[in-house]
Amino acid sequence: MLRIGILVSGGGTNLQAIIDRIRDGSISDTEIVSVVSNKENAYALERIKKYNIPGKCIKPRDYGSRQEFCIALRDHFLSLDVDLIVLAGYLVVLSEEFVKAFPNKIMNIHPSLIPSFCGDGYYGLKVHQGVIDRGIKVTGATVHFVDEGTDTGPIILQKAVDVRADDTPEILQRRVMEEAEWVIYPEAIKLYAQGKINVQGNKVIIGE
Repeated sequence: MLRIGILVSGGGTNLQAIIDRIRDGSISDTEIVSVVSNKENAYALERIKKYNIPGKCIKPRDYGSRQEFCIALRDHFLSLDVDLIVLAGYLVVLSEEFVKAFPNKIMNIHPSLIPSFCGDGYYGLKVHQGVIDRGIKVTGATVHFVDEGTDTGPIILQKAVDVRADDTPEILQRRVMEEAEWVIYPEAIKLYAQGKINVQGNKVIIGE
């Protein structure tokens, strides 16, 4: 049984997509053993109550330093023997010490196609006063392992989404979530649970 911990900061829409795929059997032999938020009022913590998934708030300001916070977060997951940590809209930068404690065991989803579009930006696009830069015709999402860099870990899955002429940022955001994020994130976890993901250097090899 794959034991996963999930880190959230907000509503938890990707969290819900993962829960749904576990419940319908698409992701088998997997259980969510802890959902941790850095915000007490994150809706994600409310969302999990009806599924009896343990939730916890661990926030930086409760600790004397960022290092102490990251150690507490690390120790929480180590105490639960988690096999995989999933970042689902988590807005806190993880320390190098935390990342090194879980090598190739932390997944993140980035709302664009990396490495072409990394770091700041809106789905890999520039937005000025609510208007999308039309120079880019394709965006999407990328699931990758987390390493010590910024969006530099091995890429697991990607899915492209067209940018339409009449898109607003809000419409595009919703379509990227529905067509890409909520599809490839559960799929990446499924592959991990099945033991089909192998990391060679900075490259992911997906087996049969």
